[in-house]
Amino acid sequence: MTAVDIGLPRRLVEFTLDGRTVSLPEGSTILDACAALGISIPTLCWGDTLQPRNACRVCMVEVEGSRTLVPSCSRQVAPGMVVRTDSERTRHSRKVVLELLASSADLSTAPQVGEWMAECGAQPERFGPPEPPADDHDERRPGEHEEPDGSSAATVRQDAKVDNDLYVRDYGKCILCYKCVDACGQQWQNTFAIAVAGRGFDARISTEFARPLPESACVYCGNCIEVCPTGALSFKTEFDMRDEGTWDESRQQRTTTVCTFCGVGCNLTLHTQDNEIVRVTSPHDSSVGHGNLCIKGRFGWQHVQNRERKGEP
Repeated sequence: MTAVDIGLPRRLVEFTLDGRTVSLPEGSTILDACAALGISIPTLCWGDTLQPRNACRVCMVEVEGSRTLVPSCSRQVAPGMVVRTDSERTRHSRKVVLELLASSADLSTAPQVGEWMAECGAQPERFGPPEPPADDHDERRPGEHEEPDGSSAATVRQDAKVDNDLYVRDYGKCILCYKCVDACGQQWQNTFAIAVAGRGFDARISTEFARPLPESACVYCGNCIEVCPTGALSFKTEFDMRDEGTWDESRQQRTTTVCTFCGVGCNLTLHTQDNEIVRVTSPHDSSVGHGNLCIKGRFGWQHVQNRERKGEP
């Protein structure tokens, strides 16, 4: 039985981070150490309610003695470890990874990505102008590709999938971070409505047999939206408002309350703009749901503001 199992304090591990001697509890990651010291490390696929997947490769750091860069989100600290987060090697890696991601996917609604790209001097346009949106990638025949001529950058751009009234799948913004798959699967919801289909550049998030979402196993909990880092999954209200040009987070207020649909006690954070609820999230540090909700908590708020009745002005 370990110290963690019986509730005893974990022993401290001493190591060096950017020239500073640091002591953290055993089992902490390099990213935990960076957060404790106020060192900013960009990451897209990491989530505080999910186990790391090491998919985006943006948070790579240098560990002395390691042949390759290591992902700070999952690499645990070890005694005597020497870590460098801002070396020439890490900066170059971050720059290239962001360029590749931004050249193939639309990152315009991914928070902080613009700041990271400016900080490291990423220039995704050097790969050429993006290809025009393609047809639905689920309709492509596997393995069939046209020979690229090098005049444009291959992208995952396609029209957004709008097949229900609750949320939209805009896979032109997807970077395959796997967070939605994990939230829908064994880490939280255990619905397994979505998974990764295809291989290589044809890899994509899809439903079973690429069926429309209403015909899939989806229970519309929206927990995939909660963890999506790029806006590939969004509330239909948000999608429509962005399309109209009325979405403005600087004008939105957040109010945390308790869901009234049942007695579980899940926390809701209501995002309101112009006195209308436009999105619902849940605090990740809540001991009840850890950021997760059901369909009622996530989407069942229309009755609060749809006050007009037939026959009334």
